[in-house]
Amino acid sequence: MTLERWLEREREQLVLWLPVMLGAGITAWFVLPDAARWIGFVLGSAALGLGALALPGGGRAPRVMAVAGLTLAAGCALIWWRAERVAAPVLARPAVVLMTGQVERVEQLPARDMVRVTLSPLGHADLPPRLRVNLAIGDAPKGLAKGAIIKLRARLMPPPDAAVPGAYDFARVAWFARLGATGKGFAPVEMVRPSAAPGAGLRTRLSTHIQSRIAGSAGGIASALATGDQGAIAEADSEAMRRSGLAHLLSVSGLHVTAVTAATMLLVLRLLALSPTLALRWRLPLVAAGAGALTAIGYTLLTGAEVPTIRSCAAALLVLLALSLGREAITLRLVAAGALLVLLLWPEALAGPSFQLSFAAVTAIVALHESPRVRGWFKRREEGRGRRLLRGLGSLLLTGIAVELALMPIGLFHFHKAGIYGALANIVAIPLTTFVIMPLEALALALDVAGIGAPVWWLTARSLELLLWLAHVTASAPGAVAALPAMPGGAYALIVVGGLWVALWRTGVRWAGVAPFAAGLAWALLTPAPDLLVTGDGRHLAIRTADGAMALLRDRAGDYTRSMLGENSGAEEELALLSEAPEARCSPDLCLVEVRSPTRRWRVLATRSGYLVLWREMMAHCSAADVVVSDRRLPPGCTPRWLRLDRETLARTGGVAITFADAGVRTVRSGGSHPWLTPLTVQPPFVRRETPQ
Repeated sequence: MTLERWLEREREQLVLWLPVMLGAGITAWFVLPDAARWIGFVLGSAALGLGALALPGGGRAPRVMAVAGLTLAAGCALIWWRAERVAAPVLARPAVVLMTGQVERVEQLPARDMVRVTLSPLGHADLPPRLRVNLAIGDAPKGLAKGAIIKLRARLMPPPDAAVPGAYDFARVAWFARLGATGKGFAPVEMVRPSAAPGAGLRTRLSTHIQSRIAGSAGGIASALATGDQGAIAEADSEAMRRSGLAHLLSVSGLHVTAVTAATMLLVLRLLALSPTLALRWRLPLVAAGAGALTAIGYTLLTGAEVPTIRSCAAALLVLLALSLGREAITLRLVAAGALLVLLLWPEALAGPSFQLSFAAVTAIVALHESPRVRGWFKRREEGRGRRLLRGLGSLLLTGIAVELALMPIGLFHFHKAGIYGALANIVAIPLTTFVIMPLEALALALDVAGIGAPVWWLTARSLELLLWLAHVTASAPGAVAALPAMPGGAYALIVVGGLWVALWRTGVRWAGVAPFAAGLAWALLTPAPDLLVTGDGRHLAIRTADGAMALLRDRAGDYTRSMLGENSGAEEELALLSEAPEARCSPDLCLVEVRSPTRRWRVLATRSGYLVLWREMMAHCSAADVVVSDRRLPPGCTPRWLRLDRETLARTGGVAITFADAGVRTVRSGGSHPWLTPLTVQPPFVRRETPQ
């Protein structure tokens, strides 16, 4: 049979689809709305797998179908089990509480003049078991570190849903992190008991030390490379790194773990090779690999042991194991093994951009360089230095382009923007970071032990300033960023399936993946941008004006709200103010705006203050409007011609996106029973109990 012959030719690639099938099962759980459909998917997939085993004649195809069906069922069941296992109560409504809690984590954010503290409340059965508060830097007590017990007053609120369709869903992330509330702490913050944990605050002290040697965002990047702490990087510089495609350098991941591990191996190997006795009696590459493994583990712990870093550390350990066994180190099988390990331990990571970006980048790099044609282009050969340099630059450029093509759809889906010139910028930035900045920083830290690191810190600061200059130049170039409103999930799925099909197969059938990739890309590009975005609390909206720009309802919207609404509307420019738009009539309490679509004119009415409007005036405006938006409960007599979005309605739907051309409405909450949508809650009043000493 043709299918059997094809599968026989691709037999070495079949195992690569195991994490894909597991991920597809996990995705099905996130996409399907309720338990009845989850059960149906698990049973249907399992039936497919078991039915394939019962097919007569044997062969490879039934076995592939069986493994695929059972793995799909396992993925859906695994994430369901994980979501139930991490279940914890969530705060029912905003409240101001006086509490005592044990510090689980401290994140210094000096660029925002803030310290973020994760706490486990003590003696508060009516508080979530884990919560997070932000403190002003001046309010944080001395010695604040993991294990300390503090007492403070804080204003807490439940983890918020996505503000509008396509925005960041913190409620889902918080559920798997077991965070039941977030908020702001107020002075005074009392230190009940300092931390007694050995090494507590080591990461914070190292970050503080680095930032004392290098000021500003350059120091923030230096501490991010050493400890994973990005808190000292100014928002303008962070945005420039994102727009230039260099933001991956700020998150400790495969590049950083690989650089640290390789540097350790090289140093240990060269030092041990100085002894002829050791060189003759010991397998020095094996010893160096062991030292590299210990360094990778230590670096992972130092940088906070976040999931992306753990994932990179596991991959590095697998590479070292392969080298020790004399096997080819970096293959798609290794990438698949790493992805499978992460999905088995943290299946929820699949839904986040970190997992998708890192594995997409690595898969693109390895798949490209496993291609016989590409290997032939860039393999070592006898030639002059100039041609060898050009060949190396060509390899780096082609790799950068492949990575950018793989990462661009993911960036557009999650962040609604993607850097265009990232491949070119990374040709300079990656070698600069790997071979200049990180070695200089490591040398400066080592010399600081003897108090003579200042000259090297100066060199490190200059190299970091060069990196920031590159980021700003790239980000400010014309057409540097592609912006796109919220991408449909179906379009993203087609792009992912097409990309995986091209990357993981080896025969000519792989190019069939171009069709779904192109179809998904066209779908995403042809999806119209929303004309009206309303946040889930009804306080903020952005509406498209006659000149095509988006305008904000409230003049004093915060930076986060402006950025979030701009990204999700596909707007690249700064959002305007609705009160200044010629087609809007605004008072301190109301705004009435007319929007033209290809078929008709739409009248949108929105409240913009907490003051009541005269009943007769409000009823007249309501009856003349097509859409009414308010952050309060509107009276029953307020009946617009099409849609009423008041506090009561938005509590059911969450944020709303509307396209007037086709009267399309998308909501954050479209039904479903995922646990973070209907969690077990705890409520005030809170009863404070004294902490046992």
